[in-house]
Amino acid sequence: MAPKNEGSAKKVMNKGAWTAEEDQKLSQYIEIHGAKRWKTIALKAGLNRCGKSCRLRWLNYLRPNIKRGNISDAEEDLILRLHKLLGNRWSLIAGRLPGRTDNEIKNYWNSHLSKKINNKEKTVLEASTPPENMPPKIYTRTDVEGARGAGTSEGNFDINEFFDFTAEGSYGLDWVNKFLELDEDPWLTDKKVSIV
Repeated sequence: MAPKNEGSAKKVMNKGAWTAEEDQKLSQYIEIHGAKRWKTIALKAGLNRCGKSCRLRWLNYLRPNIKRGNISDAEEDLILRLHKLLGNRWSLIAGRLPGRTDNEIKNYWNSHLSKKINNKEKTVLEASTPPENMPPKIYTRTDVEGARGAGTSEGNFDINEFFDFTAEGSYGLDWVNKFLELDEDPWLTDKKVSIV
């Protein structure tokens, strides 16, 4: 194994918040040379940053066509509908919202919209469930007969016919009795099964 050169120390990169001077250097260099080869941009622009940091700073904050400011109600509605359709594919959602970045939409979703949706679902759930100390509603025959025809278009629903369990007709239980009579079934009595 070749010995490492102990004399060369790794260059320590700046981390954390960008300064206005760094933003200006990056913007000027990209304006002249274009947004490509981010590692060389970081070195040649005189920034003590890594290429990834420069790329993210440019794409999410410094590009001239980025729309800054509050997200409108129409944009919020579109984000909700697209998220329902596409899920957490933030770049695809951002492609439908001109001037918005995928990072901004993701952050807005995680900080505002997901909480708003969870609160709406919680209130709907609370409104639909009875309180714990309230006993469940027990429906009587008069309640069912009083509601006769309320949900049907004809209004000729007969509750007595619905709850008729006589043995006549196709709803009888004769087929169950025939099925359970195992002595008369030839395939169970005549054949002997051997396990090998």
